[in-house]
Amino acid sequence: MDGTTTAEATRRRPSPGPRTSALASAARRVAAAITIALLISGCTAPQETATPQPPNPPSAQVTAAPVPAPTIPVRPATPQTQTPKDPPPRFFTVAGTTIKMPIVKVGVSPDGAMEIPEPFNEAGWYRFGPAPGAAAGTAVIAAHVDTTSDTAPFSQLKSLEPGTLVTVQRDGAAPVTFRVTGVELMAKDAFDGASVFRRDGPPELKLVTCGGRWLDDLQDYGDNVIVTAVPA
Repeated sequence: MDGTTTAEATRRRPSPGPRTSALASAARRVAAAITIALLISGCTAPQETATPQPPNPPSAQVTAAPVPAPTIPVRPATPQTQTPKDPPPRFFTVAGTTIKMPIVKVGVSPDGAMEIPEPFNEAGWYRFGPAPGAAAGTAVIAAHVDTTSDTAPFSQLKSLEPGTLVTVQRDGAAPVTFRVTGVELMAKDAFDGASVFRRDGPPELKLVTCGGRWLDDLQDYGDNVIVTAVPA
């Protein structure tokens, strides 16, 4: 890992306000990424009653299509089959670590950031993106790296070796297993949301937390730790 990833960097420095986790900052930075993703797709923060996924990004150019002649609408005689949703994740483990954490559904906060569960030993799955086990796209699970006084389970992400197995338990479905392919530090001021919150292409799992150097002037970590895993 980067030389800035030290034991010192995995421990949150106390701040004058109420306790916030390092992933609160990740939420701000991941927020930037999510906000970018939402803006690109021409979407606002999803509501509970909204469709679970924002619409696809609009094309760069819009051309006028020929207007067809009026036709009489025809309804099928039988109801159309609804595409079943992928089962949500509920718990996951990472082999060779103490990461054994429940997973809760999270969305987007009013400021456009990805919500992160407050408990340091609980992870959040971005429910407006693919679920682990979906046929395409990237499932994103994030959690805090530490508290004001101790490290959290996700502090171990930076040390995962390629080939490490991640097993995700799902509601009403068989568990799915992923194999770690890499760990990277991504600078928060250059966070590539499009590569993390991807909703098409090959299926992947991304585990996200904070890391890198602690910046006293910003009271924040300089990077995000991003683990990429693929179906095993």
